[in-house]
Amino acid sequence: MTTPLIEVQPDPETLATAIAGELLSRLADLQDAGTEPTVGLTGGTIADAVHRELARLTPGSEVDWTKVSIWFGDERFVAADSPDRNAGQARAAFLDAVGATQVHEMPSTSDAADVHAGAVAYGEEVRAHGSGGFDVLMLGIGPDGHVASLFPGHPALEATDAIAVGVTDSPKPPPERISLTFEALARADVVWFLASGESKADAVRRALAPEGTPGATVVDTPARGVSGITETTWFLDRPAASLI
Repeated sequence: MTTPLIEVQPDPETLATAIAGELLSRLADLQDAGTEPTVGLTGGTIADAVHRELARLTPGSEVDWTKVSIWFGDERFVAADSPDRNAGQARAAFLDAVGATQVHEMPSTSDAADVHAGAVAYGEEVRAHGSGGFDVLMLGIGPDGHVASLFPGHPALEATDAIAVGVTDSPKPPPERISLTFEALARADVVWFLASGESKADAVRRALAPEGTPGATVVDTPARGVSGITETTWFLDRPAASLI
């Protein structure tokens, strides 16, 4: 596992701008080197703020979003037009505005018979069109320490030999979700955790705590189970970083 880097900004707005600027810089460098970047997106309040900053900052960048492959770490298994969908929120905030064309959404209830079939279908999509991993994977962390839709103590934590897993009893509504597995999340060169607000402070503390700290296991705090191959960075505002 890579040693986590920690970047703290004073407030959510500054944090979102910093993350968006750094992502655009990384993508431009990858494209300059002849790579078509693969990016994993997350949902949540701070992610939405980052997405809106990407829309604002992209015109001044050199990034060609038609040559960026977009994936999702998890998704709510609901109707395609539901406002709960991470993909819909990302499209509204920036993907459509920047002209992204390689957007690989997780299945909705219109696309698959059930959440498990949806997970299998997304795994097949990754195998057919994925590059083998993520250049940059952005993830949130819940107040309970969950990452993607891998929740503390949930059977999905133990999924193996699968890219995605169906979740039928999420403790956070809606109850049905599709999530990448730990094995799939582990195929990221760079992992960025995004966290804002005091409600995330204890989860951040547990995720970054030394081994043996009470509550600091993958079962208790699933975010501990994900790190980048070459880089893991935690982007935090001061309230989220207040306990580390």
